[in-house]
Amino acid sequence: MSTVKNNPLGSERKTAALVGAAFLFSNVTFILGAIVLVESILGAPDSLSLISVSRAQVVLGVLLGFVNGLAYVGIAVLLFPILRERFESLALAYVGFRVVEFVAQILADVSPLALLTLAENLGQAGTAGGSDLQTLGALLLAGRFWAFQMLNLIFSVSALLLYTMLFRARLVPRFISVWGLIAAALVLFNTVLGWFSPALGETFGMITGLPMLLNELFLGIWLIVKGFDTIVTTASNVHMGVFRMG
Repeated sequence: MSTVKNNPLGSERKTAALVGAAFLFSNVTFILGAIVLVESILGAPDSLSLISVSRAQVVLGVLLGFVNGLAYVGIAVLLFPILRERFESLALAYVGFRVVEFVAQILADVSPLALLTLAENLGQAGTAGGSDLQTLGALLLAGRFWAFQMLNLIFSVSALLLYTMLFRARLVPRFISVWGLIAAALVLFNTVLGWFSPALGETFGMITGLPMLLNELFLGIWLIVKGFDTIVTTASNVHMGVFRMG
């Protein structure tokens, strides 16, 4: 008895390549935008003074963060038609978490833009006014920290949902899904750890985040080169299992 494909083979292969490219694009824009361009300035002791002469760098970093958010929302939207045949509720929840993650990304990026305006006013203020602006700047940085904490929380939950569905549907080799589940759990653990001890969260942030970064890069390349191992059948034929793409 033959299974019925949800989409033509060429369409599924194209979707896999687009999802893979979006994973790579998302990680590249995140590293360049959030880490290289923005955090290199906001993490400096004299961030307010430094940001005032680095407007183009900060604005570019924020724009890259925005397109990074669009990329991971795009991943969820592209995968939804494939995943919903087996996991309709989980697939819908995954899209929802990615959209909320994008909102958290925007909120986190408000701080650098607000700091630009603050830094421009800092030089015009008197001593007392300058002190108030420094305090406001510290509050904006604190707001960015907690926005990123929420973003990491939502990201880790959405990743757990995604890799659970990939594991059960066998859309990619299971070692990739297991790797992703472990990496997402590490991000979740470090995020919660950062709530109780920001210093520890920052210390272990790179260590716990690296497996997730490498996994998404590997997954992106795999999907571009190999595509999906299997596709989900239509809802009426889901009891027959999955269809091997070849």
